[in-house]
Amino acid sequence: MGRAEARRAQKSTRTAKGKKAKKSGIRRFFTWKKLLAYFVALIALGAGACVALYLYVDVPKGNSQAKLQSNIFKDADGKIIARSGDVNRQEVPLDKIPLDVQHAVVAAENKNFYTDPGVDVFGTARGVLNTLMGRGKQGGSTITQQYVKNYYLDQRQTVTRKVKELVISLKVQKETSKDEILAGYLNTSFYGRGAYGLQAASRAYYNKDVDKLTLEEGAYLAALLQAPSQYDWSIATPAGKENAKARWNYVLDKMVEQKWLDKDKRATMQFKEPGKPPAQKGLTGQNGYLIEAAKAEMRRKLVKDGRPESDLDAGGWTISLSIDTKKQKALEKAVKDKLLDDLDPKARAVDKNVQVGAASVDPKTGKVVALYGGTDALQHWTNNATREDYQVASTFKPLIFASALENKSTTQNKVRINAGTLYDSTSERPVTGTEEHFAPENEDGYSHGMIPVQKAMNDSVNSVFAQMAIDVGLTDVKKTAVDMGMNGKVKDFVEKPAMSLGSMGNSPLHMAGVYATLAHHGKKVTPSIIKSASQNGRDLSLDNPIGGDAISRNTADGVTTVLKGVVDDGTASVVQSVGRQVAGKTGTSDDNKSAWFTGYTPDLVTAIGLFGEGEGGKQVTLKGTGGNGRVNGGTYPARIWAAYTADALQGSDAEEFDLDTDMSTTVPAIPGPPASSSPSAPASHSPSPTPSRPSQSPSASSSRPPSHAPSSAPPSSRPPVPPVTPSSKPPSPPVPPTGGGGLQPNGSREPLHG
Repeated sequence: MGRAEARRAQKSTRTAKGKKAKKSGIRRFFTWKKLLAYFVALIALGAGACVALYLYVDVPKGNSQAKLQSNIFKDADGKIIARSGDVNRQEVPLDKIPLDVQHAVVAAENKNFYTDPGVDVFGTARGVLNTLMGRGKQGGSTITQQYVKNYYLDQRQTVTRKVKELVISLKVQKETSKDEILAGYLNTSFYGRGAYGLQAASRAYYNKDVDKLTLEEGAYLAALLQAPSQYDWSIATPAGKENAKARWNYVLDKMVEQKWLDKDKRATMQFKEPGKPPAQKGLTGQNGYLIEAAKAEMRRKLVKDGRPESDLDAGGWTISLSIDTKKQKALEKAVKDKLLDDLDPKARAVDKNVQVGAASVDPKTGKVVALYGGTDALQHWTNNATREDYQVASTFKPLIFASALENKSTTQNKVRINAGTLYDSTSERPVTGTEEHFAPENEDGYSHGMIPVQKAMNDSVNSVFAQMAIDVGLTDVKKTAVDMGMNGKVKDFVEKPAMSLGSMGNSPLHMAGVYATLAHHGKKVTPSIIKSASQNGRDLSLDNPIGGDAISRNTADGVTTVLKGVVDDGTASVVQSVGRQVAGKTGTSDDNKSAWFTGYTPDLVTAIGLFGEGEGGKQVTLKGTGGNGRVNGGTYPARIWAAYTADALQGSDAEEFDLDTDMSTTVPAIPGPPASSSPSAPASHSPSPTPSRPSQSPSASSSRPPSHAPSSAPPSSRPPVPPVTPSSKPPSPPVPPTGGGGLQPNGSREPLHG
């Protein structure tokens, strides 16, 4: 073999050894070169789609103003009672808006507005993803995007709308200056109180033109953009006010961060509360309160459905209220005849401070059939029927008892709690079972030794229910109350022994719902004032006011049985004049600042509250109202309730309560002579004739009965005691002064009355 041939042979051998095997199957499509090609192609396809979308989507004509209309409100019979929601907008040029107010809005909503490209791609992508996953409204939009949404599109939370918003924002950013965009945003945004645009908001909150706004005021208006109705000082809850202040501080701090506000000047700034909202023309008398209650319910519903609350103020709604004209007139007449006619503000200063709130609910449907918010919505803007700042007092006691029945609670001596269970009624008796000292006073020093729960409820004895709340467990008591319809987020609704005296606030509307839950045999009733609602012909799907079981029927009917005794032989005897079966409870708060009666027949539940309101909304006493002394729940509130209920139900059949409960109503004989009115050592809750100290150590937790829990009936050595039927009255000692009492938060001995 020649040298040339050898070289060829050697090369052939190397080629054969280095040759790779060909790939087969799906692996042929996933080489690194092909993956890179796919990635580049995908980017090119996406870019092409974006370009096509950019070319396809045009900037539409502005349409937000054209869509703003009036809202129409009707009563249950279809009669129009009010129109509201007319466009409240007055556009102003940007140079009329103080620069620091402009900066406040930018700091609050989009601090990089002056330098950003007009869109937040990641924020929009996050919003699209959350919309697809059903998480509702999400933040992240720039001021440019929000302006596009306000002026060119609508408020719907859909993927299509979000994509259009992104594309149109890019085009608007390219064609429009930052100042024009900011002016458009400030003039189209919703600030609450029906105000669109900063000029209307300035008038609505501070009654001045926008060019007169201070920075502190402008910062509050900027804060409102996040949650207009929640941060509106006139209607905000305590938590809402705290959040509004926090947002106000956030705005100013961001201005410092952006070098728009001097740090030293920022440190001197104080929050200034905005004024009360101007009343709309035509909403005089009760109409203003009815409409405001309906609007509040509508906003809650819209937000729950993932829609912005500003959809209501955008207009086009026809809203029918559930208000029954006959019952509404009857309620207004009862307030006038039984209270207002007795008042003489010129002769008695206290008569100027009396406010009345009432709500009446059909327990079978949950619909509000009548509501009283005050003398006139144009004179007293706060709706007394929905305000939550006054203590509910002894109207809370039935909820303690309901929790005891629902949780099958026992006394600390393991005696099951029911209508016949004996408790020590001694005034200022320290409760046992908790480390916190609490010794509530009963009204007029009421002290009658061991009495059954039925008697304690009839006479509203504070010392009994303070101990019962500890026996049940404060956590369980609050849970039951909230489950039945009380607002558990209000101030002072805290798990402390004083809670047993109704030291928390709640509205007449809430309390009507709670007692409607009792009347509806434990089914949760959430009062609704809206019968139907539609926007531009499309019906809004409303929630059913009647929910599932808040408590068992056995519990609800057991409480009703006891509350009938309050009417038959207790503090609410005045309502017997209705001539029907009635269950209910009176209540009077510390220093007589509020007085209540909440009661029900099988077909109507009504809560009446009297509130002492002085200058600036300060809570003051009702003592001396109408030239009388104390105003207990059994006086004016119960009289109004009786007059209204008799009139409202006139001509209808007198229904009887259909009660189904296994609660023992056997009432033991009351042992021994009445105790001294002086405070005594804690007594046992066992049914033995001689009180003794509990054998176990005190515990704050609620006890649970063993399967063989002892009965609360008396020992067999006593004379037999006939059972108490729902329509009969329990035996009792000579009737003492009725009511109960308690300690004020400051520790003074001013009693809380029943």
